[in-house]
Amino acid sequence: MATGTTSAGLRAACAGVAGLASLGLSLAASTFVSPSSLQAAPGTVRHASFNDARWGDALADTLALDLLGHNDAAADAGSLYTVERAIGARSVWQQRDSASRQITGKGVTVALLDSGTAPVSGLDAPGKLAFGPDLSIEANGVLTDRDTFGHGTHLAGIIAGRDAATLTDKTIAGLSPAVQLGVAPDAGLLSLKLATTDGSTDVSQVIAALNWVTEHQTSYDGSRVRVVNLSFGTDSVQSYQLDPLAAAAENAWRHGLVVVVSGGNEGLSAGRLTDPAIDPYVLAVGASDAKNSLTGWAVPNVAPFSSGGSWQRHVDLLAPGASIVSLRDPGSFIDTYHPEGRVAGDTTGRLFRGSGTSQAAAVVSGAAALLLQAYPNLTPDQVKAALVGTATPVLASPLYAGAGQLNVAAALASVRLSQSKLLGGLLKPPAQSFPVSTGQGSLDAARGGDSLVDADGVALTGEIDVQGNPWNAAAWWAASSQLRSWNGGDWMGATWTGPGWASSTDDLDSARWSDADWASARWSSARWSSARWSSARWSDADWASARWSSARWSSARWSSARWSDASWD
Repeated sequence: MATGTTSAGLRAACAGVAGLASLGLSLAASTFVSPSSLQAAPGTVRHASFNDARWGDALADTLALDLLGHNDAAADAGSLYTVERAIGARSVWQQRDSASRQITGKGVTVALLDSGTAPVSGLDAPGKLAFGPDLSIEANGVLTDRDTFGHGTHLAGIIAGRDAATLTDKTIAGLSPAVQLGVAPDAGLLSLKLATTDGSTDVSQVIAALNWVTEHQTSYDGSRVRVVNLSFGTDSVQSYQLDPLAAAAENAWRHGLVVVVSGGNEGLSAGRLTDPAIDPYVLAVGASDAKNSLTGWAVPNVAPFSSGGSWQRHVDLLAPGASIVSLRDPGSFIDTYHPEGRVAGDTTGRLFRGSGTSQAAAVVSGAAALLLQAYPNLTPDQVKAALVGTATPVLASPLYAGAGQLNVAAALASVRLSQSKLLGGLLKPPAQSFPVSTGQGSLDAARGGDSLVDADGVALTGEIDVQGNPWNAAAWWAASSQLRSWNGGDWMGATWTGPGWASSTDDLDSARWSDADWASARWSSARWSSARWSSARWSDADWASARWSSARWSSARWSSARWSDASWD
């Protein structure tokens, strides 16, 4: 947990309850009581293994101030400007694809399976952001699609944020470092909300989302999802070949999606990645650390929070993940309860810092989108081989650093050479051949010991999904492997969301999937407060943010196209 006294935590809780109450929600005060409490109250959240988390980075803020006390992105080791220069993304932008377009992610959609995405400035341009089904428990109330946690918005800014700017090979080098541009600024984003206000979700919701994206790769406008970012992990200890979460991620990979996952924030001595990073097919990412030095990315360290692995499975590569500056989600949970880290000197109020393998994974997702614009026919295995094979070596064991730190410019050059007329017909495309996961193990074991707790204090455990439906591993694998686990808004025979893309006559900017309420009284909006959240989590280790703003939920702010309604009978 973040350090601080219990009384301070309770004061923070009380300050935030009023804002949440205006939304029809409540957070029990015991949510913020010391974890030494003997018993968690119903509807509380307990970060049992967050003792190694850091919140805020005062040194990074101080080092990035100019003489007027303003944040200078060019002097900030964690700014997107600095990070993108370090990994070669900005040099890639100055190159062109076969259609003579700047390579900035055009035509590639990245699915972000997270806590939702807020259409803040930088993510609000027409066509930038679409919303898939909201599979979180908050879909049963007034908070559908809204990023109440704040994690997803931060990652979205890293992947594909875009301020208004002209991006050509003549203008890119002269852009102000303060212009917020993600690694793939012209990529599209498809947001699926899985987590609630405190970051809670169940592994069955993540599996359902992976299945949905795998079976809905063509979006409402004909664009195609090519990359999936999943900055989430559990402490499952069963084999990846048995684990259903690993199987769902691998199934997406086998059906053409580059699945980028965070390796975990358990530290270098962890000895095991989180699930589904344990699956060797997916692209598992650890975090590198520049130690707040502008030149630090050239000779990076492995971030101390990044999970070390084993010789059987460790991260594939590293990407910058320490003190990364991205877009703030005003009024979200993180924004509310971690005000200590608003980027000092940020005159716009738009920015805050986060550190973790979540942020590192987002950097790699953007890099994958760049490669796929340049060479749309690349397979996931080819994308992985290019990124891993050209990583910059790091002075650390592969157990911690994998192949080294991401270098997307080198990866593009490698792909270009392999696709050239000289070598294209001589080189055999890389293909992974690990044993296949079929997910026939335990759903409860995939939770890794973490359980949601409903308003009556009953934990969600056993071989049932979040709606209480029995888990049939054989039936699930037969359906998902053949791309038929979803039928309209039904997943494995139970209604989870609406039947299709919602129609809109309002000329609004964001397309949305239709919604529906769950039939289960267990998670009805009238009884839902919050869910307990243990070590299974969105993989953030270090957040900095800003104060609560009740204006966050004004009706004018959420003017995107509406979901169509449906009943869950």
